[in-house]
Amino acid sequence: MLSYTGGFVLLAAVLHASWNAMLHGNDDRFRSMTWMSIAIAAVSTLVILFTPLPASAAWPYIVASGLVHIVYNATLVRSYRRNDLAQAYPVARGSSPLLVTLGAALFTHEAVGPLHVLGIVMISGGIIAIALEGRHVSRAGLLAALTTGVTIAVYTVIDGIGVRLSDGEALAYTAWMFLFYWLMPVLFIATRGLTALWSPAGAAPGAIGWSLVGGLISIAAYGIVIWALQSGAMGTVSALRETSVVFAVLIGRVFLRETVSAKRWLACLVVAAGAACLGF
Repeated sequence: MLSYTGGFVLLAAVLHASWNAMLHGNDDRFRSMTWMSIAIAAVSTLVILFTPLPASAAWPYIVASGLVHIVYNATLVRSYRRNDLAQAYPVARGSSPLLVTLGAALFTHEAVGPLHVLGIVMISGGIIAIALEGRHVSRAGLLAALTTGVTIAVYTVIDGIGVRLSDGEALAYTAWMFLFYWLMPVLFIATRGLTALWSPAGAAPGAIGWSLVGGLISIAAYGIVIWALQSGAMGTVSALRETSVVFAVLIGRVFLRETVSAKRWLACLVVAAGAACLGF
């Protein structure tokens, strides 16, 4: 697993942590997520013009995943309103690999070996330890982060099944699924108006620019994951992807000046050891 495919998934982990940091570092995360979604949807619109259609069997999964991703975006924004990056991100990401492994076992009868199970448990446990160490977590904040984790697991299992039915068209599958991100600006304008979407353009154009960059990073990050899900075990790919939390801790420390304790660094080592278990 940790050959070149695993290396690309680790790259996706770095990219994923990066765009989450961009989102969290923005004062208006709903607007930032909307501009990220516009970039994602615009690129996807171009891609579908030059790629073949996925197989018909994949279309129910494309639609289901696209809709779940919109729910995910909303829960992620809500989670970041209640927690800092080093807390919300690990809870959301740490809860998903075990759920993905369970979902893959239930719906595709996918099994992983004992060492891989240990690696998944270590990654999930270490990630959640990072989130909860030395902090008081409100019930509302924990619920928001866990809800995000559930949506991550749901869309990962959906995409793991769907891309395998796409007749090898992982790029087209990804693009068609991300077309649903056009719903985000519709949702934003319906709730806050068109003026609110454009208001930073004059005073702080950089905020829109960085959000657009974050969207491009996001589509690259998850596109890699969907490609890996074609052949890799869903739980293993998910767990390896969620090592992004280690990069999120580093980004939170270096760029957002968030405090990182010795216990949190130790938990990061546990996550790294779990990732190593997935290589055997």
